[in-house]
Amino acid sequence: MRSIEQLTEEILSLPSGSRAILADKLVESLEFDTDSAIQTVWMTEAKSRRDGVRNGSVQTIPGEKALAQVRRLIEH
Repeated sequence: MRSIEQLTEEILSLPSGSRAILADKLVESLEFDTDSAIQTVWMTEAKSRRDGVRNGSVQTIPGEKALAQVRRLIEH
C-alpha cells in the first residue's frame, strides 16, 4: 500500500482538472457532524466556486500571490 506522501506526490502530478474532480470526490466522501442544512449550503457554495474555476468565469491566482495580498492587507 502506498503512503500518504506517495499518493500526494502522484496526485499533485495530475492535471488541474483531474485534481479538482478528485478533490470534489474526497470532500463528498467526508462525514460531517454539522447540521445538514449548513452542509448543503456549504456544498452548494463549494460546487459553485469549483464550477466558476472550471468554466473560466473565475480567474485563479497562485497561492503565493494570494498569501502576499492577504499579508499586505493585514499590515495596513
